[in-house]
Amino acid sequence: MLCLVLFVAVGCNTEKKVDNAEKPAVNENNEQVSENIYQYQVTDLYGEDFDFSKLKGKKVMVVNTASECGLTPQYQDLQKLYDNYKDQNFVIVGFPANNFGGQEPGSDAEIASFCKENYGVSFPMMSKISVKGGDMHEVYHFLTEKEKNGLQDSEVAWNFQKYLLDEQGELVMVVEPRTLPTDPSIVEWIETN
Repeated sequence: MLCLVLFVAVGCNTEKKVDNAEKPAVNENNEQVSENIYQYQVTDLYGEDFDFSKLKGKKVMVVNTASECGLTPQYQDLQKLYDNYKDQNFVIVGFPANNFGGQEPGSDAEIASFCKENYGVSFPMMSKISVKGGDMHEVYHFLTEKEKNGLQDSEVAWNFQKYLLDEQGELVMVVEPRTLPTDPSIVEWIETN
């Protein structure tokens, strides 16, 4: 009888381990542990590797961009924001995407030229990716899935949606596309220690 009870307990433990392997990571207090942006490496518009871990200790705005959108003039505000706060542990990372109305049809070289010539963009711009759908880039899986980011599920609604991450690389706020990068709520978040 003792052997039978032991066998059942071992069988239950085995099943429990399998279930835990499919659940999000937990800490020693059995609380869900979210991922952070630092685990991702991407490629920039110039074909160079970009490692998010080099941004540790900085507040980060991730924004999906497009060159032929009604919101494209936000590049000007993004650059202004970057110029004002880049020396205060803040960085913007742009991800061109062609997911909305074919408004980012260009190659990486064409996008780089457009951004530089029209808006003087100097903040890091990544290679064009997909920010939704079956071919969504892994960075955007992190940004849009609560199971990964620990904050909330979201969907990229349009070009120029902003994701704000704190100095630990954790998502803290999702900002809708029409909200300007220089909105007081964003500026206040950057300036708050």
